[in-house]
Amino acid sequence: MPVLISSLPEEAPLDFELESLLERTARIAMESIGCKDSAEISLLITDDFHIHQLNKEYRGVDSPTDVLSFAQNEGEEMPDFGEEEMLGDVVISLPAAVRQGQEYGHGLKRELSYLAVHGILHLMGYDHIEIDDQRIMRNKEEAIMNLLDLVR
Repeated sequence: MPVLISSLPEEAPLDFELESLLERTARIAMESIGCKDSAEISLLITDDFHIHQLNKEYRGVDSPTDVLSFAQNEGEEMPDFGEEEMLGDVVISLPAAVRQGQEYGHGLKRELSYLAVHGILHLMGYDHIEIDDQRIMRNKEEAIMNLLDLVR
């Protein structure tokens, strides 16, 4: 399960420990929802400015957010170029993760992992608009966080 992790711009750097945590988080999340071994995702860690621009351009929302997901399997069918199945991209605001980790009292590591899990579940079609769907998604998020030993 390839997990591609990058950060942009330099204001949102990742150290080795956080990058390793994100890779482990993504792999466990993907395994727990039954992704194939060939499934691939991209995680981009960025700042509030960049995620604000993406949120405005792609969702029409003129404000920053904490996480965005761009599923590859939405829209027109893409040609098959081999064994790997690209699930999509998850974009996380590192400053938002820092703020929310402090606000919720559980720190950056748990919040960053939670945002990655949340984004990956969106890639797989989970949603939280309807109350029943929200309950299903929240239960799945907490189950994955338990697997990561990152409980509240």
